[in-house]
Amino acid sequence: MSTFQAPKGTYDLTPPRSATFLAVREAIAAPLRDSGYGYIETPGFENVELFARGVGESTDIVTKEMYTLTTKGGDQLALRPEGTASVLRAALEANLHKAGNLPVKLWYSGSYYRYERPQAGRYRHFSQVGAEAIGTEDPVLDAELLILADQAYRSLGLRRFRILLNSLGDKECRPVYREALQTFLRDLDLDEETRRRIEINPLRVLDDKRADVQKQLTDAPKLRDHLCDACKAYHEEVRALLTTAGVAFEDDEKLVRGLDYYTRTTFEFVHDGLGAQSAVGGGGRYDGLSEMIGGPELPSVGWALGVDRTVLALEAEGIELDLPRTTSVYAVPLGEEARRVLFGVVTELRRAGIAADFAFGGRGLKGAMKSANRSGARYTLVAGERDLADGVVQLKDMESGEQGPVELAEVAAELTKRLG
Repeated sequence: MSTFQAPKGTYDLTPPRSATFLAVREAIAAPLRDSGYGYIETPGFENVELFARGVGESTDIVTKEMYTLTTKGGDQLALRPEGTASVLRAALEANLHKAGNLPVKLWYSGSYYRYERPQAGRYRHFSQVGAEAIGTEDPVLDAELLILADQAYRSLGLRRFRILLNSLGDKECRPVYREALQTFLRDLDLDEETRRRIEINPLRVLDDKRADVQKQLTDAPKLRDHLCDACKAYHEEVRALLTTAGVAFEDDEKLVRGLDYYTRTTFEFVHDGLGAQSAVGGGGRYDGLSEMIGGPELPSVGWALGVDRTVLALEAEGIELDLPRTTSVYAVPLGEEARRVLFGVVTELRRAGIAADFAFGGRGLKGAMKSANRSGARYTLVAGERDLADGVVQLKDMESGEQGPVELAEVAAELTKRLG
């Protein structure tokens, strides 16, 4: 055992499992890139105030889960607990919204940090791929993002995920609902912390997972009964667009998500094979966030999908991704001259775009062939003094076991042909 271990609640990604994580990130990003979303990358830490104002000072993320630090210069920083506030901050700072082409469509991938109780599917360090469409209020945009996430998951072979959908109203109708909900909640038998939440952000009480709380919420006022006509029409159009696109969803009136900035469209992706931590991603519309962090009015919508949670969903469905070989050709030299020549061949193959590796360390034939087997290479190149004298190398098909000589000058062309 090593002296040091990964911090509690974190994980290391190592081969071969790391290849699955890379494939998941690529699958989620691919439909975004094909739909006009450009890549953005932000720092791993931001000013604490960005998340306090953007995510919400009453949220668990800010009050309990955020990693904060004070720099030597006295600045208060936080490791980013989510991506949206950072991406919007970066877009505003770069004046992307002034380029004249709204919405600004961005996608990102990175690590995020929350001080949570570690358990299966919930870590203190986790990876997400996210997408944000900034600067336009349009139900078609909300539908587009939901459709792209659905497309990404289906491209991975996932089938047992569900999309939960709700509307949280806007600044016109939500205050009316908030007051009605507060009046109802104040009469319930709730603990002190939950009572404090009633006064700060009562919608979060609806998201409480405790059975004794949920039992008391049966007759809670419904947000849909308080939506203004504009919000009702907006939500119905999102629903209709998804239905037309063949994307299945479930209406969930209690879905509020854990961040204060959401308005109107709110959604969550859940997978029933993950137990208690069933959410694999989510998002929604956040029309007021730009103003909350000091920017202009920029209605926006976005989502983030958990890479770790998605990998767990794949495992729950028994799906093994068809991953490309990390090594297609493995070279085994026998003798010093062969080492020099075959290393040159490997370099040439790599320049030709063929994944090739080499038996380092001067091992014998038996040990080197074991390494070739473990590498997963389809072909092995073997050469000794006699082969070099004849100007050939031995090319072995590791699947069929067939082996034969190939002229040195023709190795790259032959392997390119065989590997397609």
